[in-house]
Amino acid sequence: MLLTLLFVMVFALIMLGVPVAIALAGSSAVFILLDGHVPGLVVAHRMINGVDSFPLLAVPFFILAGNLMNTAGITERIFDFAKAMIGWLPGGLGHVNIGASVIFAGMSGAAVADAGGLGAIEIKAMRDANYDPGFAVGITAASSTIGPIIPPSLPMVIYGVVAGASIGQLFAAGFVPGLLMAIALMVMVAVYARRYKYPRDQAFRFSILGRAFIRAFLSLLTPVIIVGGILSGAFTPTEAAIAACAWALILGLFVYRTLTVRRFLKVSMDTIETTSVVLFIVAAASIFAWILTSNRVPEHFATLILGVSENPIIILLLINVILLIVGCFMETVAAITILVPVLLPIAVHIGIDPVHFGVILVLNLMIGLLTPPVGMVLYVLSRVSKVPFERCVSATAPFLIPLFAVLMLVTFFPIFTMWLPTLIYR
Repeated sequence: MLLTLLFVMVFALIMLGVPVAIALAGSSAVFILLDGHVPGLVVAHRMINGVDSFPLLAVPFFILAGNLMNTAGITERIFDFAKAMIGWLPGGLGHVNIGASVIFAGMSGAAVADAGGLGAIEIKAMRDANYDPGFAVGITAASSTIGPIIPPSLPMVIYGVVAGASIGQLFAAGFVPGLLMAIALMVMVAVYARRYKYPRDQAFRFSILGRAFIRAFLSLLTPVIIVGGILSGAFTPTEAAIAACAWALILGLFVYRTLTVRRFLKVSMDTIETTSVVLFIVAAASIFAWILTSNRVPEHFATLILGVSENPIIILLLINVILLIVGCFMETVAAITILVPVLLPIAVHIGIDPVHFGVILVLNLMIGLLTPPVGMVLYVLSRVSKVPFERCVSATAPFLIPLFAVLMLVTFFPIFTMWLPTLIYR
């Protein structure tokens, strides 16, 4: 009875527009008070314990790195390089949009940072070139989901902490699926370009590519430093995040000289605000997950799912459906913290590696960022592009097709996720 009340309260508060963290923490506190078996102080204790983790230190630093890159003009240089490299293809700026997101993915690890920073540049460029605003928003939204799949990745860090999985292996596992997403989206852009006669945005010239590469060279070293450092074992993910911040600061303050003290202070405050929101959600979701675990909800749910079928294919399809539905309504960090203790034991039971499952889960939740009512990327792009939210939803919908195709490949063919971690770590 109390568990039913708990779930009803959470969803009711979220639907009423109450912040996710407050909805989770508030309903958990009410449950514990009504239950009466544990002291109310447990709420505060479990919340603090939920964020008391060394790997979570990577979160504020990756957020800061993304904000510094957007402010210091690094994203603009990346976009210009991508344009020089693949802008000659039909529907050039659509391909450039994806290419720039792949490069930026190796720096920030957050879909919203990609959409808010790089997305503003991409949409403006596509509008200036007379592309349909809906197409510009749709491909920008879809390509921003690549960021949390290709390392580094904030959702992967959160998953690694909750699941007790190797963050280095998770980062390695996301590399190939991220490239598959980029290829699938580029195929979709090619279809659009052929259908709507989108032009080649510029002729390919080695001189232009060379100048753009030289201009962006130091910026392009950022993903090399981060990803190379993690995969080689030189950095932990947390240390890599700090290295990314240090490199972005050096570029912004001393090389490009685009980062002033005032801008740096603003970036720092934005980072503090975003980090506070993320970690508050983690803390609130921790107490919620603890209540579920202590009341054996994962075991009951596992029995329910396994009662439907023992066939791994059927179970994986069910898990994907659950994750996609949850992604429509719940913020990514909260969803990971709550669902991992429930779903991971089921995945392990049917022989799914925790690293493989992590990529499946994060990819599902990234697709959830493109679906209403809680499609954060859509809200950001609607604000950036001045396109109505409803138009953003309809324009993004066709780009879900290639993302679903990649999701199925990643789910049922573990080689795409496990090849690189096995090669490097096992």
